[in-house]
Amino acid sequence: MTDQPDLRRGSNRATDGDTPVVVDIRDYKQSKDPLPVTFHRRELDAILWIYGRMVGEGEWRDYAIDHMKDLAVFSVFKRSGEMPLFRIEKNPKLAAKQGAYSVVNTHGQILKRGHDLQQVLKVFNKSLKLVEK
Repeated sequence: MTDQPDLRRGSNRATDGDTPVVVDIRDYKQSKDPLPVTFHRRELDAILWIYGRMVGEGEWRDYAIDHMKDLAVFSVFKRSGEMPLFRIEKNPKLAAKQGAYSVVNTHGQILKRGHDLQQVLKVFNKSLKLVEK
């Protein structure tokens, strides 16, 4: 039993000039729960190339990838139980301003930020230093 009057054959529930609206289910789902920000294949290739080099040098040992609603993060660890040494972040909201990519250290300081991931990852290139005795 309901409080609604029974529908007669050929009538619909729309009253007072309301017309039914057809909504595409994909558009509805994306508006309710947008897809997370992710790294594209070429971005991951560049990041994993640096990661492989640093693992070979014995500086890094583990990583984690997080895809959130407004940010994608590649975290690098010396040991898996510690805080990440570095975070490589992709934030599309900053793409028109300071650049979508940034490298952040353990203390939260931004080491480098920019529009081009290859340029941002140059922060991990070691420069040779002259050591005098």
